[in-house]
Amino acid sequence: MSTRSADRLRAREERQEKKAPRDTVSGVVLRAQSGFFWVQTAGGIIECKLRGRLKRERQSTDIAVIGDDVAITIVGPGEGAIELVLPRRSRLARKAAGTRDAEDVMVANLNQVLLVFACAQPSFSPRMLDRYLVICEHSELDPIIVATKADLVSPEEARAMLAPYERVGYRVIYASTHTGQGIDEARDCLAGRISVVTGKSGVGKSSLLNAVVPGLNLATSSVSGLIGKGRHTTTVAELHPLSLASGGYVADTPGIREIGLWNLPPEDLAWCYPEMRPFLGECYYAGCTHIHEPDCAVRAAVASGQIDPVRYDSYARLRAGDQ
Repeated sequence: MSTRSADRLRAREERQEKKAPRDTVSGVVLRAQSGFFWVQTAGGIIECKLRGRLKRERQSTDIAVIGDDVAITIVGPGEGAIELVLPRRSRLARKAAGTRDAEDVMVANLNQVLLVFACAQPSFSPRMLDRYLVICEHSELDPIIVATKADLVSPEEARAMLAPYERVGYRVIYASTHTGQGIDEARDCLAGRISVVTGKSGVGKSSLLNAVVPGLNLATSSVSGLIGKGRHTTTVAELHPLSLASGGYVADTPGIREIGLWNLPPEDLAWCYPEMRPFLGECYYAGCTHIHEPDCAVRAAVASGQIDPVRYDSYARLRAGDQ
């Protein structure tokens, strides 16, 4: 059984075994900050803390994050205690900064990830986009690439930047909050789903959400002209209910300057590049790394133009441990 299949089976077994205790209220974590959790329940939003035993059970991941399904008890007016965090159906996670053995879960139980990257100011970062896409593929999450600030470059320039990803089959939305381009398309893809909007600082995540969801009023700031990097406008990840006919939630996350891969076996990396999948298993050597072995079907596909060489270089760098 592969690592991925074993993980899915274990998650299903945990969900079957772990049930909410009696006399509790079910809810979803909308916000987490400094040990406090704001939980949406049928009766309203309750400010909660974790029970001490949950803290003692902590291992190598976050106990509770936005999107988590939880069971709480009411301990006072508008106050509660989280008794149980139900197993996660999905997660967007990265390696915790400065560690080798801890997971930083950004959002739990989501359906899709909107990967926001600017066409300019700050400049487009394909290497970071590739790392995000690998994480989405490994986590079996649907990624949608949103190319913001499309008005700052020509349509031809914008499409040239994202052409390798569209050829792979990824959906790309070209958007501008100044012209309104792509805003309706982004709104339609959020409806009825649990989504996270993420990307590095300054790409316009909060501005995009303000345009897509009028009345959200998230704080925004400009890119620093001195260093060309975005300021961290969003400081705490938060799950926002959407005032759309079909409902849904969207999470705005703090800007990310670095994203490390978590718990991804090296032998599974090639599978996370969809364009490589047709050639996996066709190499002469079993366990081919697709880096140096002769008669490698993947490298032959790169040479013949079936796999974009820039994307292959991204794979090779990650395979060598270059985060």
